[in-house]
Amino acid sequence: MTQGQTLRAHDDSRQTTRILLISNPKSGSGDSGLPEFKELLRQAGVDLTERELHPDTPMDEYVKDVTDFTAVVAAGGDGTVSSVAYATRYKNIPLLAYPAGTANLIAQNLNLPTEPAELARIVQEGHALRVDMGEVEVRGEKTGFCMLAGAGADAAMIRDSEDLKDKFGALAYVMSAMKQINPRKTTFTLKIDGEPRDFEGIGVMVANFGMANYRLPITSDINPSDGQFTVILLKAGNILRLVPNLIDSVRARLNLGDPLFSGNLETIQARTVEVDAAEPFPLQYDGELHVQTTPFTAHILPGAIRFLTSASKPELET
Repeated sequence: MTQGQTLRAHDDSRQTTRILLISNPKSGSGDSGLPEFKELLRQAGVDLTERELHPDTPMDEYVKDVTDFTAVVAAGGDGTVSSVAYATRYKNIPLLAYPAGTANLIAQNLNLPTEPAELARIVQEGHALRVDMGEVEVRGEKTGFCMLAGAGADAAMIRDSEDLKDKFGALAYVMSAMKQINPRKTTFTLKIDGEPRDFEGIGVMVANFGMANYRLPITSDINPSDGQFTVILLKAGNILRLVPNLIDSVRARLNLGDPLFSGNLETIQARTVEVDAAEPFPLQYDGELHVQTTPFTAHILPGAIRFLTSASKPELET
């Protein structure tokens, strides 16, 4: 279906589709096509309930009646999508990660289109894949993430991109990465499924999905449906030195031979990860910088969410 086409007409003999739309008005630059998406759903006879996020209102309030709906649409950036997903985990209600933020990495990992008509079609067709989520615990407080959580250079990159996003969009992350010429190194103390491990480096990433912008793989062998994380130990001197590992990941996807740049990082599979550092490091979950610092613990939540997508499970793997 091309943009501008309407969905098939609603058949009154069938049960009405009820969709809950939760949107973040502060996400992105306002050009996500959300008004057209909503109009297309209504033209198709969908009963659409809209709820806009407001500061200081917990996400649980927005989804307390979620089981009354056929599906949920989370319109915003990755932080918004993860918050809705965590609040609806194990409710078995399909969720659309509507790309209305800056980078929209979750939507990219799900291989979602950006056209409102195509997104509306995916909602109506109702094809969903069950995937894992992560749960982060910091000093007794828990929150969820879909993409990845990290401490160190990746969090610093996100911090430095905040003032650039309004003007440069997704390019802000690239510009921020180029500023990380000499990030702090420290000794990280980990427990990987209970097994202790120390290493010196610039950061730790706990990944559930594995694709960066333009669906380029962060590293190989990341599967969001295998019931475990891929823990990435960043040993490189700066973030730009990780670019060769991106090349290795692409080579692996194309079956072009053995890795050429294996020394910059190490990957480990785990269900539970405890991360501490010799000095406090900032934390980020799904592109959102948080005031908390290390230590943190991440737990996998197997099959916690059903994401609406037209993709197949192998298309979500790196």
